[in-house]
Parts: sequence; structure tokens; C-alpha cells
Amino acid sequence: MADSDFKKDPEFSGFSNTSDEKHDVAPAYQDTDNLSLGRDKSEWKELGFWTRNGCTIESFKRRKGPIGNLNATMKPRHLHMIAIGGSIGAGLFVGSGSALSNGGPAALLLAFGIIGIMIFSVVYALGELAVMFPVSGGFYTYSTRFIDPSWGFAMGWNYVFQWAIVLPLELTVAGLTVDYWKSGVSIGLWITIFWFAIIAINVFGTLGYAEEEFWSSLLKLIAIVIFMLIAVALCAGGGPAGGKYDEYWGARTFYNPGAFANGFKGLCAVFVTAAFAFSGTELVGLAAAEAENPAKALPGAIKQVFWRITLFYILSLLFVGLLVEHTDERLLGSGLSDSQASPFVIAAKDAGLVGFDSFMNVVIMVSVISIGNSGVYGGSRTLTALAEQGYAPKFFAYIDKSGRPLFSTIFILMFSPIAYVGLSSSGEIVFAWLQALSGLAALFTWGSICLAHIRFRRAWKYHGHTLDEIPFHAVFGVWGSWVGLIFIFLVLVAQFAVALYPLGGDPPSAEAFFKAYLALPIVLIFWVGGFFWKRAGWLRTQQIDIDTNRRVVDWERINGEKARVAAMPAWRRIMHLFF
Repeated sequence: MADSDFKKDPEFSGFSNTSDEKHDVAPAYQDTDNLSLGRDKSEWKELGFWTRNGCTIESFKRRKGPIGNLNATMKPRHLHMIAIGGSIGAGLFVGSGSALSNGGPAALLLAFGIIGIMIFSVVYALGELAVMFPVSGGFYTYSTRFIDPSWGFAMGWNYVFQWAIVLPLELTVAGLTVDYWKSGVSIGLWITIFWFAIIAINVFGTLGYAEEEFWSSLLKLIAIVIFMLIAVALCAGGGPAGGKYDEYWGARTFYNPGAFANGFKGLCAVFVTAAFAFSGTELVGLAAAEAENPAKALPGAIKQVFWRITLFYILSLLFVGLLVEHTDERLLGSGLSDSQASPFVIAAKDAGLVGFDSFMNVVIMVSVISIGNSGVYGGSRTLTALAEQGYAPKFFAYIDKSGRPLFSTIFILMFSPIAYVGLSSSGEIVFAWLQALSGLAALFTWGSICLAHIRFRRAWKYHGHTLDEIPFHAVFGVWGSWVGLIFIFLVLVAQFAVALYPLGGDPPSAEAFFKAYLALPIVLIFWVGGFFWKRAGWLRTQQIDIDTNRRVVDWERINGEKARVAAMPAWRRIMHLFF
């Protein structure tokens, strides 16, 4: 790509192309964020309350100002909660059931632990890039900027369709969770109710999404903490008298029926479920573009991912493996669609605690609606960024006066009726293929983030910069991104093996292979399409633009903060690393 493809705007970047001038301008975070994202809050503040919140006809009119002029109304508490609980949904609560059945409790912990290490690297790499380059559209634009515009095109559209497909899947699961109580009401009616609930949330734009995610994430985290506290008591034999856990239970499930099921192939089969369970973790980087002050809020939010992985995934799944045998027939045939096969619900029911299984089912229902809403948010913002870059029809760049990417949001919501297909006799087949489309898509997104970070660091060094000029560092630097990228490659290889030779000893078949690996040909089609559209390929290091829209930071403030942290006792520095 020619250098002219990335036009430098001195007003936005505050940097010149010569290394001896690069520290001349150092405005505060707030001013730089507003410049780099093209924000103009004056018009928005002059609007009435109901118009700002999308509840009047006037709010649907086009917003004046530069493209990408989204609201900057998300607060640090929103970002922190999105980071720590935003993506907890059907993958953890329901999908862990089929994963436990396929791999056993030890394989469940290993697979989620490996994916957790990968996600830790991905999110920190994303945090470093997002603090440096606060651009609308997030990680897709980093692929375009640091790797290959054609690959960026593929990653952008892959991400849009990943979330467009997840939306009807989550609506279907939400309808099935209500069926747990045998209400006698058609699942189709519940799908309609949940669909309109998601539409209503999105009427309020960024703030609607942020508030919904804050409170639903809070509920999910409280529920998991309650589950773990009860699980400790059950493992110690504190269950109701005459029940399954009325005597010391311990780790007997690891001995009988055993820690592993289906050997190494069973472990490989769990990876894709773990990847699906962590999908959406990267949304914190996307949401940062609509935060009031992302440079200050994002690093703190990124640190919360460590606690989400260790406390709310690994520990909760440890207790699930301790309480539920992987041979339990209730785990079979569930996939991600039947909350009755959730090991969380099964453990609650086996405990004999009246109402606790229903409580966990309510949490699952709220979780899947939350993920559906995240799908609308993530898909619409990425589609808007694609339109702004010329990779999608221009009308998708339309942003109304309340800050909603209107036509992009409508486009994603239009995929919701696919959920009704699940009610037909062939619905289970359609559902399986939709899962196949979305199953591995997240792995390609995460791999692109790691590779973009590696390429950014290489270009940064090539242009004469040092690490001291980067305000927020990924904890393990470029090596963490290499570890993440290698793990992603190994997971793709493992899933390829399972796709060729499925569990159960079934002979290889084209249908089984594509159900497990359909995302790969879809991504390749988008990549080829992007190349023929833009006629741009792999960027050489000297072609990578590291200046345009780069945040110019207040180094005096940052150095003062570093000095304050360095003066802390050792235990305080360790706490600061993780909080």
C-alpha cells in the first residue's frame, strides 16, 4: 500500500514525520480523544433529553459533523463491567455441559485455561493498540492498518456476520430457557418478546447498551459467586440431609468416572466451546471508542479480564467438574441451546436446594439476552467502521443525532427472525449450521489482534521509537502476542483434527467437517473478495503508518503516575498490576 493511502492530518496526530519533532505537542488525554475520534459534543448537549436518548422523531435525523461521530458517554464503570462480565453467557452456562461430556472435568479446565491465557494476551495487546489509536471500529481497523487491507476487510465482515448469526442463536436459547418451566406458551412468542426487548434497549443507543451490560453483568457475577459458595459447601458434604451431597463429596468425579473422556480427542473437542464462551471479550476495545475518556478508563478495564478468567471461568468450571459427572445423560445432545443441560442447573437441581435451579435458569436467560444485545452493538459498530473506510455501502455510515449507527443497527437486527427457523422440523439442522458459522470466527479475530500488535511493535521500532513512548504496555509485550498467536494456531489445528475425525468413531464426512470448520472458507472468501475490491496486499514494515490519529499524551502526567507506582510497597505494586 502506498503511503498516500494513509493521509496524515497534523491537527489530529500532533506529530510530524521527523523523529526530532515527535514530542512537540502533548495535550491532555481528554482533548486528544475528542480530536482523534472527530467528536463534537456541543451539538449533542444542545439537544433535548429525549432526543439525546433516541426517543423522538428528531433523534433519527443525521448528525452533523465528521464521520465516526459516535457518542462518548460510556463511563469507567461500564467499561469495567463489560470487561469482567460482558461475554459471560450461553457458552459458559450451557455450552460447558457438552464440553464436560466430551472431554471430562480435567479437559474442561485445561481447554478453558489455555483459551484464557490466549485471551489474556489478546486483550492486553488490544488495550495497548486502543490506547495508542482510539479509532471507531476497533480491532478490524488495526488489521487494515498494520497487516493487510484485504485481511482487514475479511476480519471486519467476518466480525459483522459472527455477531449477526449469534443474535438469532441467543434469541433461540433465551426462548428455550423459558421452556424450562413448562409454561405451555409457544417458544416463538418468547423469541418475539426478547427480540423487541433488544430493539427497545438499542433505541437508547450507547447508553442503553452500557447500562444493560452493567446490570446484567453484575447479576451474572453475583450468581457465579453464589454458585461457588454453595459449591464449596456441597463438596464438603453440606447439602440437605438425604440428598446427593449430604456427605463429603470432594473430588470423587475426577476418579469415578474419571478426569478425562475420549482422551486427547476429547480435549481438542472442548476448545471450540471454550472459544465460543470467551467470544465478546474483545468488545471492551470496541466500547472504548465511545467512552468519556478511554485512555484512562481502558487500562483499568483491561486488568479486570484476569479476574474474569481466573475467578469466574476457571473456578466456576472447577466446581462444575467436581459436582457433575461427565457421564450424566442430562449433559448429552444439548449443544448451546438447552438450559436444562447446563451443568450449573444440573448441580443446583441435584443439590436439592428449592428454587436455586430456577434462579440459575433466570441468570442464563438474562445472560443470553445480554449476549444478543452485545451482538447488535459489536456488529453495528464494526459495520459502520467498514462503511467509513469504504469497505461497505456508505449508507451504513449514517449516525443519527442521538449517536446511533442507525442503518447498521437495523441491518444486524434484521437477522433476528432466523431464530424462528429453529421452531420448524428442520430447525435443529439449521441451528447446527449457524453454530458452525460462528464457532471459530472469534479465533480469527483474536489472531488478527495479536498479529496487528506484533506488526505495530515492529513498525514502531523501525521508525525510531522506543517502548518508553507507549503509554500503556501489554503485560508480556510482544512475546505475549506471539504466545497468543501460537495458541490460536494450535487450537485451529486441534479443531481441524476433530473436524476430520469426529468423536464417537464416526467415519470422516464432508458434512461433519464443515459443521466444525465452516468459518475458515468463509474468512478466505472475504479475504479474496477484499483483495479484488481494494487491490491491496500485505504491508511492508516501512509502509505501516504509525502517526495518523495517534493519541498524543500528557507525558508529565504519565511519568508522575509511574513514579507514584514505583514508590509503592511491593504488595501495592502487585495489586496495582491486577486492579
